[in-house]
Amino acid sequence: MFKEFKEFAIKGNMLDMAVGIILGAAFGTIVKSLVADIIMPPIGLALGNIDFSNLYILLKNGNPIGPYLSLEAANKAGAVTLNYGTFINGVLSFFIIAFSTFILVRSFNRLRRQKEVEEEKTTQTCPECQSEISIKAKRCAFCTSQLS
Repeated sequence: MFKEFKEFAIKGNMLDMAVGIILGAAFGTIVKSLVADIIMPPIGLALGNIDFSNLYILLKNGNPIGPYLSLEAANKAGAVTLNYGTFINGVLSFFIIAFSTFILVRSFNRLRRQKEVEEEKTTQTCPECQSEISIKAKRCAFCTSQLS
């Protein structure tokens, strides 16, 4: 089992996976900041000065008893809250990450398809002498027969 693990680690799969996880976490942090700091404030302003990070439903009062001016104040008091504003931010972050990943994968697939097209058949077989010749040839280089 140790030998198999060593082979797995040496092949680079583990390193590739680690790099992917690290970059994914960093990307997630950037998107979370984008949503919370760039996208949601104008949306909140357009909807009447709503701060989505402070949207919550009070389930149980803390000490001291509410009303609380912010989610942070409710948490300090030990109140139990349902934080739907944070959830909205999370859902928006998810969709941005999913869309960004889609665009990235789509770009890679497009490049892969271009490479496959470039690697497609570049030679043809002469019908007379059966030699491999360029697909662009008008005459066979070996037997000089006319190609269609």
